Amino acid sequence: MDKKKIILVIFLYFLTLSSSFSIEADVFVQSTVNRASKILSENLSKDEKIEKLKIIAEETVDIKGIGFYTLGSMRKNLDDDQKKKYSRLFREYFLKSFSSRLSEYTNPEIDVLSKEVLSENYTIVNSLLKGTSERPEVKIDWRVYTKNTENPLIRDLIIEGLSLARTQKEEFASILNSNDNDISALFKTLDEFSKN
Repeated sequence: MDKKKIILVIFLYFLTLSSSFSIEADVFVQSTVNRASKILSENLSKDEKIEKLKIIAEETVDIKGIGFYTLGSMRKNLDDDQKKKYSRLFREYFLKSFSSRLSEYTNPEIDVLSKEVLSENYTIVNSLLKGTSERPEVKIDWRVYTKNTENPLIRDLIIEGLSLARTQKEEFASILNSNDNDISALFKTLDEFSKN
């Protein structure tokens, strides 16, 4: 076999190898949901559940991407130090908000139903939170960022048609508008929430 053929075979081998690690968005969501459900059904204290849920969130959610989306056009006005500070505060805020809300559920059953590939970068995964005697069933759509097929990340949850990222963006805009677009007011709000 000549050199060119050997190089081609090696190239094709690595191409197949790299594609074998790609994760389909619907499989990724179902796996994430199963991990969270397992934690929520375990006999753990609320604080222990929160800590474990935070680990899942850090691995599966694009916290930085969501953070800058929720800032809207304001992100263009921040210098590098302010961006770093905002990223840190938003991460703490998001992890506390996400995990404490989710820890209220006991063994939620979510079934992934279908997926819609919007582009090379985004897929919407449709799922259903099964109803119980305490709560109705809830339709949840997951916006998954799939640019890196080996490491898909959740960018938004759309619950019964309501985007959580957009709701957060509107909430932050309201805080900024009430404070003459002073970013330190938003920093203070995020910091206070995380410390309480």
